[in-house]
Amino acid sequence: MSKINGFVGRRNFLKWAGVGVSGIGAIATFGSIISGTEEIAIAEPNPANPHPVNANDAWKRLLAGNQRFIAQKPKHPDQSIEHLQLVSKVQYPFASVLGCADSRVPAEIIFDQGLGDLFVVRLAGNVASDMAIGSLEYATAVLGTQLIVVLGHRRCGAVAEALKDQAVPGRIGFVIEGIRPALTKVKFRTGDVNQDAVIANIIYQVEKLQNSSMLLAKLIREGKLKIIGAIYDIDTGKITPIK
Repeated sequence: MSKINGFVGRRNFLKWAGVGVSGIGAIATFGSIISGTEEIAIAEPNPANPHPVNANDAWKRLLAGNQRFIAQKPKHPDQSIEHLQLVSKVQYPFASVLGCADSRVPAEIIFDQGLGDLFVVRLAGNVASDMAIGSLEYATAVLGTQLIVVLGHRRCGAVAEALKDQAVPGRIGFVIEGIRPALTKVKFRTGDVNQDAVIANIIYQVEKLQNSSMLLAKLIREGKLKIIGAIYDIDTGKITPIK
């Protein structure tokens, strides 16, 4: 099997992406880049990751970084000009994050990580859209990340809008429709309706990633991928896993 950075090469990635993957999200994501022309690859061929990070170790590394952020003792790792030049040639992100586009929730900062450490997909409401799923399929199957964190946050504006159940202008409705199914599964955990809805949305998006992508499901079955949910407290900076 040919390899790029992760588990599969471009030919195998295309085979997987073409078999019932969520709305052929992976192919839609990269468009004509992966249109089948042999000379044009998804990524430049690179050696397999010499130091792969498993899901449990990746999560520990993320939590350790968040603790540094909370304590205001960040290391700002992997941000030197030397590292910049290194990752310009090859990338080995050790985790993927599906987060909210909220300006207060930048994954690299709150996890205290650097260049090339995280593969981050951000959309309002941390919605697992077809484009988001395709991007995460690429991160896992090609780049080799073994952990996806669906990261929501307290007082999420997108979730608050979904709770209102009112018409919204423009294409904001696409975001709201991606959240609404989660609202039917809200469990009253905290006494705060918005907080409970945020948690329900995180759980729903985790389940959507697990259930709507054959590619991600295959990696999970093979023990090469874990998908977890977590919530960020915008008041304290703390990240807590959702059980």
